[in-house]
Amino acid sequence: MSVVGPEFFSFIKKLEDNGDKLLPGSPIEQPLEFEFNNSSCYICNGYYGPSFGEPVCITCHAFLFPDFPSYLPSSYFCSEKTDDGDSGNDEPSDLNFSSERKINKACPLPAWWYYRNSLDSETSPEDETSRTSNSGPGASGSGSGGSGSGPSSAPREGIEDLVGQGQPPQPPSLSRSLQALSTPRLPDNLAPGLVEHLPSEVLLCIFRYLDDLSLCACACVCVRWRRLVVARVPPPRWAAFAARRWPLFRPLLANIDWQKKYQSLVESCFCRNCLVQMCVQAQPAGDENAWRRNRLKIELKMLRNDPPEGIAATPLDAKCCHWQASVTGPVGSPYEGGVFYLYIQVPYSYPMSPPVVRFLTRILHPNVSRHGDVGIDSVHHNWSLALTLSKVLISIQSLLTDPYTTVCMEPEVGAMYVRERGRFEALARRWTWRYAMHDVLPA
Repeated sequence: MSVVGPEFFSFIKKLEDNGDKLLPGSPIEQPLEFEFNNSSCYICNGYYGPSFGEPVCITCHAFLFPDFPSYLPSSYFCSEKTDDGDSGNDEPSDLNFSSERKINKACPLPAWWYYRNSLDSETSPEDETSRTSNSGPGASGSGSGGSGSGPSSAPREGIEDLVGQGQPPQPPSLSRSLQALSTPRLPDNLAPGLVEHLPSEVLLCIFRYLDDLSLCACACVCVRWRRLVVARVPPPRWAAFAARRWPLFRPLLANIDWQKKYQSLVESCFCRNCLVQMCVQAQPAGDENAWRRNRLKIELKMLRNDPPEGIAATPLDAKCCHWQASVTGPVGSPYEGGVFYLYIQVPYSYPMSPPVVRFLTRILHPNVSRHGDVGIDSVHHNWSLALTLSKVLISIQSLLTDPYTTVCMEPEVGAMYVRERGRFEALARRWTWRYAMHDVLPA
């Protein structure tokens, strides 16, 4: 199936016929006429704090969308045993959770999450001498000393050599958010313009302790900060950041500005808190049972050997609790040509309990909320043991062509779909071009 639809080729042909000038009324020239109002949290309306442009504030997100939900109590699989110790069934022992079973409450972060040395040195890029010494053919892209040794002799070359240094960033916590809300904050009493006039060496020392998402945000603050980040973070490192955040991203273009591509991928997400959750990969309390482990092993094998058309999924951690999936827009729909990324949480009670599925990529659809939640009946009310992750993704893909407007996640979008079908399809197509075609369109 072609990634680019015939409508896109028709637009390119008209563009060439007009001397590479946009025609009046062309869909790329027209601005987006619909955007969700994320000025405040749409759940608490700003009661628990600002949302900073996100659909949900950090407190509501930690409460309603925790790092890992627990559907079932620990005694769900327990069965009362008789005096002889027989429970009356022959289920595997891994399914019998007793109070004496050791509970692993620790939620370790993956090793690649520790980015202390995000920058290659603390030397200011505004110094022409340091620029010359770091841009030569023998300069190391990630050495900490800037000694000018080549890649073969640099012991700290690459992203993996920067792992495990410093304190890891802590994921959002409901208790910490509530404590911050209940504790008055003292005034900073900073002199006006102090942050703006910080030396480059001080800023680079601070940037070294930031992760990739924070570095991307710093690059959007001002032109000076952007120059610092671009000068000290080489493109291969941005490519590695993108590969770790979006392992299913497959660009079709050869020459890519990876910093801009990474920034466009981040900006295309509904919620950055969900993106952080996917990368933190917190593990739920308890132990994995053999039934779930074997079931997911079979499903993963089928997804790799015989995947459904336009669907891909891969686990992000060893216990397959966190998955990333991609769904290609169906042919003939406003989403044709787009690749939409999803975040899936698979609990330890799977397949007895459904997975949690959210869209990462922004999409204009009546059954997808502004936070990315999918209003599909099979994962909310009618979950069955016969359903698998691939079947859930197939249902989501079919939902793109046939929305269910009786009950909508976003009533305003549902009303637009029913009453103004042409306007809805035009806006959905523009959203697809803007947020879901990073593998085709340049950053």
